[in-house]
Amino acid sequence: MKKLDRITIIATKVAEVCHWVAAVLLVAAAICSIFMPSQVGRFVGYSITEDGAELSVYGFDVIAPVENGLADVKVFVIFSIGAVIMISLMAMIFRNLNLILKAAQGTTPFQKDNVRMLKEIGIFLAAIPLVGFAAGWNIRIFCGVDAAEISNNIGSYFVMALVAFCLTRFFSHGVELENDVDGLV
Repeated sequence: MKKLDRITIIATKVAEVCHWVAAVLLVAAAICSIFMPSQVGRFVGYSITEDGAELSVYGFDVIAPVENGLADVKVFVIFSIGAVIMISLMAMIFRNLNLILKAAQGTTPFQKDNVRMLKEIGIFLAAIPLVGFAAGWNIRIFCGVDAAEISNNIGSYFVMALVAFCLTRFFSHGVELENDVDGLV
């Protein structure tokens, strides 16, 4: 079991670092798209179909219009801002998972900090589709209603957030029970 815990701790840290790197690269791509739109391909690979440039991150999908083989810059920048926030939220989820696993090594997982971090994970999961929704509205406001096709998958993240909130409640109860037992001993 200790080997599995160690592998999971390493995997969550690697996932966190990869998400932070992706967020930085996406910021660079957004800045690059403003000043040198032809160089965006160095940072971000998006597929261009007959419908447009397909941009996607964590259930937030945008098909941006293409001109001269490049995605619309305004749509791409707004998409990138939303995507950076979503990727950063996922990095924070992996960070919290890593810290929870580390804190529970050799001791009980029922700790106040673990309860707080589990609650934060639920909040981050609920925020991901909301950020996509806000980015989609900003694309419609600043680029026009017909500027891009936008879809946002909200269901799965809200379900995972509900699971995290339920686990938070159970872990909170576990903390109370352990405090009661420690008080009796």
